[in-house]
Amino acid sequence: MKIFGVVGWKNSGKTGLMERLVAEIAGRGLRVSTVKHAHHSFDVDHPGKDSYRHREAGAHQVLLSSRNRWALMTEHRGAEEPPLAALLAQLAEVDLVLVEGYKRDAHPKVEAHRAATGQPLIAPGDASVLAVASDAAPDLDRPVFHLDATAEIADFILAETGLAALSKTA
Repeated sequence: MKIFGVVGWKNSGKTGLMERLVAEIAGRGLRVSTVKHAHHSFDVDHPGKDSYRHREAGAHQVLLSSRNRWALMTEHRGAEEPPLAALLAQLAEVDLVLVEGYKRDAHPKVEAHRAATGQPLIAPGDASVLAVASDAAPDLDRPVFHLDATAEIADFILAETGLAALSKTA
């Protein structure tokens, strides 16, 4: 299972780029999963629902299943957030896992960057950022793609991960 990340500061275009990359790469016949890091508390469940009530009652894990999908929720209950590697080990085997966030981890990444945010680039100080996708044209020592050049960014990721040969457009 290959791993490639998308990092960037808030409002840099990470989620939009992730969405487009998943559609592009899956459209080429590859199986893609994603991991998204959230810096805030989040809930995929809603008050009053049975699964929410199970968690609120103290369940460590709740598995919710239907004909269309299943979801496993695990409560940390005060334990440390697991590292990315532990989370990746929970995923079913696929061709590529795209990881949004986890900018401090060492996996290869592309940085999403919007000039209007005023945030500095991460890439100059991080060798794991192999390319930048930006709405500007920063002068860097690595490839720079336009933020909306999804097919070109996908080509780059697939080449870097060795998956280009498996792609329908290879």
